[in-house]
Amino acid sequence: MNRRNIPVILMFLCLIIALPVIAADPASSSKPASKPLSSLQSLVISELDDVEKKVVALAEAFPQDKYDWRPAAGVRSVAEAFMHIAQANYLLPSLAGTKPPEGMNLMEYDKATKDKKEVIAALHASYDHARKFVKGVSDADLAKEVDFFGQKKTVRDLLMLALEHSHEHLGQEIAYARMNGVKPPWS
Repeated sequence: MNRRNIPVILMFLCLIIALPVIAADPASSSKPASKPLSSLQSLVISELDDVEKKVVALAEAFPQDKYDWRPAAGVRSVAEAFMHIAQANYLLPSLAGTKPPEGMNLMEYDKATKDKKEVIAALHASYDHARKFVKGVSDADLAKEVDFFGQKKTVRDLLMLALEHSHEHLGQEIAYARMNGVKPPWS
């Protein structure tokens, strides 16, 4: 082997090794770039839409005569548990400065009605309020600290809590439904 050919051979070997890496580079590919990940706010809104459908479908599945039912004394009734979901959809945004509708008593809202139609309307209105709040949250707002009943939380935490809370009480209402012979419509 001639010593003058070594640099050419090394360059050729480097090209062979680098070719798969160059071919895999998205910038050198003719494929369109993948869609960027959704913002946290978009994801939260999508999840709120999903949980609202389930919560409302379950509220609609319960007969009116079961809205007073509770598993034991001192535990929320079916209506109160649904209204508690609506209550939190106003309360959590209020902790970040988004005011609930004028005249609403947030601390007693879970007991505001036992009427099925009113409960369902209250759920829809509360999810609309929660979505409006989420849409108004900027990326910079996510890290802002708020007082959460004596604890420091961020607005990001409130977004997660809104989802967690709805799902927690959806589970509660599913248990109530099963105990009363009501089948969740999606199952």
